[in-house]
Amino acid sequence: MAAPEVSVVMPCLNEAATIAECVTTARRALGERGIVGEIIVADNGSTDGSQAIALEAGARVVPVEERGYGAALTGGIAAARGTYVVIGDADGSYDFGISGRFLDKLREGYDLVVGNRFKGGVQRGAMPFLNRYLGNPILSGLGRLFFRCGCSDLHCGMRAFRREAVLAMDLRTTGMEYASEMVVKATLGGFRVTETPTTLVPDGRGRRPHLRPWRDGWRHLRFLLLFSPNWLFLYPGITLILAGLVMGGLVLPGPLRVGRVVFDVHTLLLAAAAILVGAQAVFFALATRLFAVSEGLMPASPTLARCQGVFRLEVGLAIGGLLALAGAAGSTWAVALWGEHSFGALNPIRMLRLVIPSATALTLGCQIVFSSFLFSALNVTHQHGARR
Repeated sequence: MAAPEVSVVMPCLNEAATIAECVTTARRALGERGIVGEIIVADNGSTDGSQAIALEAGARVVPVEERGYGAALTGGIAAARGTYVVIGDADGSYDFGISGRFLDKLREGYDLVVGNRFKGGVQRGAMPFLNRYLGNPILSGLGRLFFRCGCSDLHCGMRAFRREAVLAMDLRTTGMEYASEMVVKATLGGFRVTETPTTLVPDGRGRRPHLRPWRDGWRHLRFLLLFSPNWLFLYPGITLILAGLVMGGLVLPGPLRVGRVVFDVHTLLLAAAAILVGAQAVFFALATRLFAVSEGLMPASPTLARCQGVFRLEVGLAIGGLLALAGAAGSTWAVALWGEHSFGALNPIRMLRLVIPSATALTLGCQIVFSSFLFSALNVTHQHGARR
């Protein structure tokens, strides 16, 4: 028996009302174009007889014990034998008759082809209002902003890809965020990604949908943020550091008057806090990226590699040590001034202008020293993993 060129994989959980039609439509589409293919129903624990209906319609049923949209697709893709894989929901909302359109793009050399429901048409009642006009546009926009991916419908459930390409991505998520992970990892991994119009019609199920807009929307957003340490940590951290340095520099010499408003040591304290929080965010960004690379979750970054070559452990220890010494010197000076007044009451405004920068330098220096050791440990882990 010839190996199939295309495997159509449908995740299924209690889709007895629609699974037969989906399988039949997919088989007809492959047959009309003379494509050697197979239909796989990745069953996620159906209790309504979906498995028997799918088998009767001509599909191969693959049971997947781990619950979740992503888990079902992972199991189905692992069982697929085709060079190319087309996936789509088994609820009747997608037209498997246009599978050939996706296949044509793959044959052109693309690794991943994502459907675009907004270009193909969303029928009335097929997509909840919040998903259509709020959730999907915002999340897809964040995907383009964070990762520069070219998809404007990041969560379309109908897509196609080279099986080897998706296996190489090592997709990990088990829920609805699986759709985001696939596009993000394809983009970060340098795979060729494109879109093609597809339609969305009201599903044919007679029960509540598995999708939970707020829960699944948060899971998508959480994934996008966790996979983008620059936007989650680095850029906010740099912004806080710059804001703290500017404001702190303006009020350190003396009060800053803007009209009737006076900025004084209270502003200096907040500026110091901004610097420390910002620095910690930057350290988190670097640690997250190093960990993600070491675990194979994200590709190696040439920029990060260059920074590691310049800012080695010894450099971090030197910078952090100098800052800590400067802070300790300032703190010692403050204690000496206090001693000159027999450790009695002092001018709080004057002393805070010395104590706040000193405490900030001391704390920041310690942060840099400890973070340098952490980065060095993560780097060793990454190098060890690369040699295995």
